Amino acid sequence: MIFRTVLSALLLSSTTAFSTHNTHHPALLQSSSTSSVVTALRAAESEVNFGELDGSDLRIGVLRTRWNDEHVSNLVEGIKAGVTECKVPTENIFIKEVPGAYELPYAAKLLAMSGTVDAIICAGVLIKGETLHFEYISDAVTKGIMDVNLATMTPVVYGVLNCLDEEQVVKRSSNENGGHNHGEDWGKTAVEMAIMRQEALKGKGQKTGKPGQSELAALGFGGGGAGVNKEKPGFF
Repeated sequence: MIFRTVLSALLLSSTTAFSTHNTHHPALLQSSSTSSVVTALRAAESEVNFGELDGSDLRIGVLRTRWNDEHVSNLVEGIKAGVTECKVPTENIFIKEVPGAYELPYAAKLLAMSGTVDAIICAGVLIKGETLHFEYISDAVTKGIMDVNLATMTPVVYGVLNCLDEEQVVKRSSNENGGHNHGEDWGKTAVEMAIMRQEALKGKGQKTGKPGQSELAALGFGGGGAGVNKEKPGFF
């Protein structure tokens, strides 16, 4: 009888010690606290260090969706903040709307071929639903944006959030409540890649580092004269 009582006590103690509901164990408390802090920091701060970027002579095109308008609008505000932090003049930031994410690659191709901007940011939000629609759209948009990058040699930044629920979207489109607006990083990424393109083409075109007409023609850009005529696109 005594043996059975002791055994029951040991089993109860063991179960309690390793239970996920044991909130009094110091090690578990510390681990939980540390995990929460790390998660909060990752959400609140960018994991990329961009350094000092001078985009004072750049023109940035932003293509955004009307689908999930509230969240995308927040992302666009983040994009504008990131771009202006890199010294891009406000008048050199152009924004055009499209219905949804599926239309982003086509609009990006049109804008890239116009030769009027140095980089493009495609901004949108996709939230997983009950059907396979999310997977099909996400895959198509991702591949389409990459194709525009390589086909036109114009930097096109992937600014489409692919999330499982709205809570994940809020954490990534706002700086409130420990979140981080990823639009800020996308804006800086566009500036950095535009500068990289300028440096890569330097010497092949004009002294300013802009690509010459022969290089533009080879990339599918039209228009006459030397260099890039960056007049405001008609569809902005």
